[in-house]
Amino acid sequence: MVDLSFFCGKRVFLTGHTGFKGSWMSRVLIEAGADVTGYSLPPPSGPNLFSLAGLEGRMTGIMGDVRDFRRLKSAFDAARPHIVIHLAAQPLVRESYKAPRLTYETNVMGTVNVLECVRLCPGVRSVLNVTTDKVYRNNEWCWGYRENEPLDGFDPYSNSKSCSELVTHSYVSSFFSGGIPAVSTARAGNVIGGGDFAADRIIPDCVRAQMERRVIGVRHPFSTRPYQHVLEPVMAYLMMAQRQWERPELAGWYNVGPDEGDCVTTGTLVDLFCRAWGEGAGWENQAERDAPHEADFLRLDCSKLKSVFGWKPRWTIAEAVEKTCEWTKEWLKGGDVPALMDKQIREYLEGRS
Repeated sequence: MVDLSFFCGKRVFLTGHTGFKGSWMSRVLIEAGADVTGYSLPPPSGPNLFSLAGLEGRMTGIMGDVRDFRRLKSAFDAARPHIVIHLAAQPLVRESYKAPRLTYETNVMGTVNVLECVRLCPGVRSVLNVTTDKVYRNNEWCWGYRENEPLDGFDPYSNSKSCSELVTHSYVSSFFSGGIPAVSTARAGNVIGGGDFAADRIIPDCVRAQMERRVIGVRHPFSTRPYQHVLEPVMAYLMMAQRQWERPELAGWYNVGPDEGDCVTTGTLVDLFCRAWGEGAGWENQAERDAPHEADFLRLDCSKLKSVFGWKPRWTIAEAVEKTCEWTKEWLKGGDVPALMDKQIREYLEGRS
């Protein structure tokens, strides 16, 4: 579905390279022979995947805020990218209730700044803005949202990403309508995988509970989400960047999520984690009263991505959880994390579980 040899020698500008998805994508691109420039805030104090993945010194890394247009433009001018992938964001729903202004500044004006740099920097051929499955007005439907559904995220995070989509649409209509550069957005579901240490995410919460030898607390065990391994969207993003370079008419707005059978409740996800982890792992319902609003049911219809690009998920949710536990146990025993990441990338590309 993606030919990584395409990226050999290509100059790729990646915002958010120190984050969870960004670190996995950086590893894939570096091994593919791309000339990668990353622009991001510094990774949080340890542990962090960027350091564990052995990426330092293997790419050009610039520490900067996407809200800082001058610094971002200077980085663009130095990198002269062929491909731009915008991952940088304030990505947490609960944090967006605490810091709504920061969330909007980062997720909306950050997108404006990236696209303005693209507009002013000749040579860019392919651009991908990564948003979220939460951009849709959520009606708690039992079927998956499609790309033509209304954009109207509820909370500040989700709504800021809806705005990021609209900003992208406007730039395409106003400045990039000729197809050069080709510009798409990717609305991805919830991701899991080795190296996610973020707060307020269920799998990192599960891991922390095991490290502290306590029962896992689950706040929303009956909420349904389109969970997928991080390599699913990473490879889909790279596929889209490649294919729209080759055929600009393919650019558009695409959902990226698991098959319908792998959209599971959070409780089911934690059951899978406990089974894969072993060692007596267990969980309990710790639903919070007066908790910030979060959608109960969210599913994506990925028919467009499948029909246009011939894409399909490689790993089931059970396999995704097993890969996450494998990575985490390798890290906990002080093993070779970069080698394991490369092994999992190979297994994904070869369609092996």
